[in-house]
Amino acid sequence: MGFDEKDFLACCGSSKFAMEMASAFPFKTLEDAITTARHIWFNKVDVHGWLEAFEAHPQIGKSPSPNQKSETSAQWSKGEQTTALATATGSSLLELSDWNAKYMQKFGFVFLICASGRSTSEILTELKKRYPNRPIIEFENAAQEQMKIIELRLAKLFSTKAESASTHDQQPMALKKKAEEDRVSIIGAHLTAPSQEPADKTSQMSSRTRPPITTHVLDVSRGSPAVGMDVKLEMWMDKQSRPSFDKTDIVSWVMQGFSTTDKDGRSGQLMNIVDSVNPGIYRISFNTGKYCPGGFFPYVSLVFEIRETQKSEHFHVPLLFSPFSFTTYRGS
Repeated sequence: MGFDEKDFLACCGSSKFAMEMASAFPFKTLEDAITTARHIWFNKVDVHGWLEAFEAHPQIGKSPSPNQKSETSAQWSKGEQTTALATATGSSLLELSDWNAKYMQKFGFVFLICASGRSTSEILTELKKRYPNRPIIEFENAAQEQMKIIELRLAKLFSTKAESASTHDQQPMALKKKAEEDRVSIIGAHLTAPSQEPADKTSQMSSRTRPPITTHVLDVSRGSPAVGMDVKLEMWMDKQSRPSFDKTDIVSWVMQGFSTTDKDGRSGQLMNIVDSVNPGIYRISFNTGKYCPGGFFPYVSLVFEIRETQKSEHFHVPLLFSPFSFTTYRGS
């Protein structure tokens, strides 16, 4: 499985970043790649490189430019905005466009946010919250959001390459096609644009009013919602095996969505609103170390399974957290 500068340019629009990542290749695991990417992004890419990366992103709610450096990046950008577009109205898109213009005029670069799994209202709320910031603060915020996008896209890159290598080496043509269909059905809109979704899949997004998997975080040490905690949802993609106590293959976990808890401790949309969720094993991870730097847990991950007979059900998996303990349950 080999990567080049073009692959890493799809993960981040900075030429310096892509060159440094290609030079550092190969990586033993996705975790190694993310660690290296974080070091390169924050320590080797300069201000011009950050701005180059920001410029590669379309405004939220708008299609990527046809002149974008990477076709893969353009495709991923469209997929990452699927939830925002699915929850948008004509008035909310107009308001988002107006605020995007105000933000660009004040700061000189596009409003950047890891949009995967976020609704239009969530994005607008975050934009308005960040708009009063001083430019130096907002520049750092944009860089942090870019790093979240890099992590999400590196996971997609590793997953796509691993699938491609496996099907090429081991499967006849008929099985190749089936494996690709399975992969697309699982990763869904995170790898494809809304216009590429099958017609019957589009029609599924109607009866539910919220995604099949949701969470919220309660800080029991304070007796209040945990505000501002980063949350990500992943799915186990290796069809040949199951995750277990002895198997921690990071490459097999594929990001489905990323969000941050709001004032009520709710994470927003970590996946699309669909009637039928793909059966499989999922993992919700909470960045408790960032939220509570002095606590015992650097992060918390909750792993659970959705079976074929449960794909129409709702799965609410909350976290009750304190600096030295946590618990969870399946809610409603």
